[in-house]
Formats: sequence, structure tokens, C-alpha cells
Amino acid sequence: MAKKTASAKSPKKKKLTHADMLEQLDKQHIWHPFTQMADWRKDPQIIIESGKGSTLVDTRRKTYLDGTSSLWVNVHGHRKREIDKAITVQLGKVAHSTLLGLSNVPSVQLAEKLLSVAPNGLTKVFYSDSGSTAVEIALKIAFQYWQQKGPGFQNKTGFISLTEAYHGDTIGSVSVGGIDLFHNLYRPLLFKSYKIETPYCYRCKYGLAYPECQMTCLMHAERTIQKYASVSAALIIEPLIQGAAGMLLQPPGYLKRIRQICMDNNVLLIADEVATGFGRTGTLFACEQEKVSPDIMAVAKGLTGGYLPLAATLTTEEIYQAFLGEYRDLKTFFHGHTYTGNPLACAAASANIELFKKEKTLQKLQPKIKLLSKALEVMKKFEHVGEIRQRGFMVGIELVRNRATREPYPLADAIGARVAFEARKRGLIIRPLGNVIVIMPPLSISPAELQKLVNIVIESVKVVTGSGVLAPASPAKTTPHKKK
Repeated sequence: MAKKTASAKSPKKKKLTHADMLEQLDKQHIWHPFTQMADWRKDPQIIIESGKGSTLVDTRRKTYLDGTSSLWVNVHGHRKREIDKAITVQLGKVAHSTLLGLSNVPSVQLAEKLLSVAPNGLTKVFYSDSGSTAVEIALKIAFQYWQQKGPGFQNKTGFISLTEAYHGDTIGSVSVGGIDLFHNLYRPLLFKSYKIETPYCYRCKYGLAYPECQMTCLMHAERTIQKYASVSAALIIEPLIQGAAGMLLQPPGYLKRIRQICMDNNVLLIADEVATGFGRTGTLFACEQEKVSPDIMAVAKGLTGGYLPLAATLTTEEIYQAFLGEYRDLKTFFHGHTYTGNPLACAAASANIELFKKEKTLQKLQPKIKLLSKALEVMKKFEHVGEIRQRGFMVGIELVRNRATREPYPLADAIGARVAFEARKRGLIIRPLGNVIVIMPPLSISPAELQKLVNIVIESVKVVTGSGVLAPASPAKTTPHKKK
């Protein structure tokens, strides 16, 4: 009997594709942010290879709508010619030069452009590289300002923030955060901050309904600010909408009143416009909608149009002046980052700001905001959709286990993640916040793409929750928390 050949004994292994190899290497080497890696390692994953406009393409050539603007950063679309060119031109000059003791052309030009469109009263720009660092800088500036202000102000060392706040992941920014899921583990590392209740109308802590409540939460906020004003350097707030908390909307007039309370009590106001800036709420900055000018403002995410890491902390002239003095006075702001004011990133940011004017981005956005609102209407009758919250191009769809009682889905159900996975199968990238489905596409998305995006979300929610359309609710089924 003839011997079996070696090839007959061991079948030939299937050759891995380029996409398979990349996925294998990713799972072997990369630790992803906000990701349970045990799940990541066992599930099939998407690796993005290219993009154009509002579309992303993975290594298997499947296309997806970018429903989260690549984590809330992309503004004018991927591979935008003007921003590509600005980076390429700058690359032909110099990629990086420090801002410590030197300056560079793009950082100077960007500072002028940024201040020309920022809220009135902001006159100075301090660069960094992420939203977290921009907030960290804002906190340190506010603290040092009072220390250098003169006798009688040295006790102003604390900070006031909202209970559901998210301002980043560095220690200072986490200290003024308030989302237990993200922050509770790190409590021993943090400094204490004073909290005011988030105006979460759908789940009002006081069991009231807006507008009949007359913003009771604001009354409590004022009491807290007054109580801690003498020991507080600043209050920090995400204006109009708290993003990572689940797109929680502040009632009209809330921000303006908070600003006035801070002024009355000699507390600085820090506006965290990292997520809300650069058109996300329908205006260039959210503060504009209530004619608020903060003492300090942090920007990042959309600053470069979604191209390169760059952030900025803007301050008033009065705050800046408190840091001036003789060398021996040690009033210098001893803070900096290696890539502060990076020329490539600053060139991209300048091109981004110019595009807002050239393409009339905000004007063209208004009808798309209305289209988005109208397209979402059908979901308001879904059995497992508790509330849809929208401010401009920032949307949160809160899914609930029981609509009548507003009972949330248990964390273990991972309902938001399941909806996002279903949407991926249909060609849409979205990322949930717990039970809240988030929609935040590039401002440049076309009306047809926007309608397609919403249709995919609708179908995905239906499939995962089994949502049917409810019959009109009888008066007996209403709850004391019902929002107008």
C-alpha cells in the first residue's frame, strides 16, 4: 500500500487576507479606549482604511455612514480638499516647532482667526492637544488667577460642576466630572468639587415637569453657588447640552441665568465647548444662543475639522493680566505640552474656520437640522423610545424597557451596543452612551445621507427592541415626570 503524502495528511491552511491579518494584529497588540477588550478579542471588528465626505470604508471594502463624525470631530467631511491642501502646504515648510520660547506662523494666524469668531471678551489663546487638556488648563488658570489676584482670594480653590458632567479623562477634568460609570473608580485620586443638579427633565430629581417647574433645579443651583462662592474659583459647564451624559438638554435660559449667578457671586465661568463648538448645536459656539460670554472657554474636537489633535483654552484680558509680572514674581503659568501649537494642526484649524465662512456652513446646516428633527418624529411613538433629545446636530435617543414607567434597560442588556451593532450591519457607524443612541454626523452630510442615516437607526431600534408603535396613551397612563 502506497504511503500517504504529507499534503494528504495535513490540509492546506486557508491563507489570511490582508484584512484578516490586520484584525489579528489589532487584537494582539492594541488596547482600545472605553472598550471591554474581552469582547473585542472574540468578536469580528471593523478596521477603517479610508474615507470620503460622510463615508468611511473598511479593509474589506464595506462602506459606512459616519454617524458620529469619528467621535464628534469631523465637520466638513473626510478628505476635504481645502484642509488637505493646508496641511500639505505646511508640511512643505515645517511639521513642528515648539511654542516654548518660540512661535510659529500657523499658531499666530489661527489665534487671530479663533478670537475673531469667539464670544466677545475672549482675547487670549493657550494651545494644547485634546479636550481633556484644554479643560485641565482652564481649571489651573482659574485656580492660579485667584491665587495671584491679591489678598482675600486665596481661599477660592474649589470648583462647581454639574452632577452628570463629563469634561475629559485626565485627573483634573475627572474631578469636575460626575458620571459614576466613568469616574467612580478613580474617586481616591480626585480633588473634591461641589455639585449642582443636572437639569435632566426626563428624569427630574424633584419629580416636576418643565416648564411648570419654573426651573426648580436652577433655584437649587443658585443656593449651592452662593454657599460655596467664597471657596470656589470657577463653575464649569457644557453649555446647552451635556454630551457624554446622554445628550441632556438644559432648559432655555438656564445657561444665561447660571452666567449671571456666577457674576453676582464672583465665580468664574468656564464654558466647555469641546463637544458643542464648531457648529454642533446650530451656531458656531453653543454660548452664542443665549448671548453668554464666559471667562474661560475650552475648545477641541471640531477645531481642526476632525483632522489632527489640537485644543485651545481661551481667556479674557483680565485673567491674562493677572499672570504678568517680573520674572522673580513667579506669576508665570507653568504649564505646557510638547506639541502645543503644532503647525500642521494649526494650519488645518485655520482652513476649517475659513470653510465655515466660504461655504456658509452654518446657514446650510439649518434646513438639515429641521430635516433631522422631522425624520426622528416617527420614533417618538415607539414602545421602547423614552425621549428624543436634539440640539442642532446633536441627538440622543433614550431607550427604555418600559415607556409608561420610564424604567431603563439593565446595563447587562447592552441595549445601546446591540442597536449600534445592528446599524453597522446596515452600513452606519454609531456609538451609544449606555441606553442612549447618539447621532452626530458631519455638518456637511447631504440631506439624502441624513435621511438614510435616520432610517437605519429606526430599523435597528425596531429589530433590537421589538419596538412597535404605541396606541395613543390614555390620561391614566401619564406620569408626574411627563415632559411637555
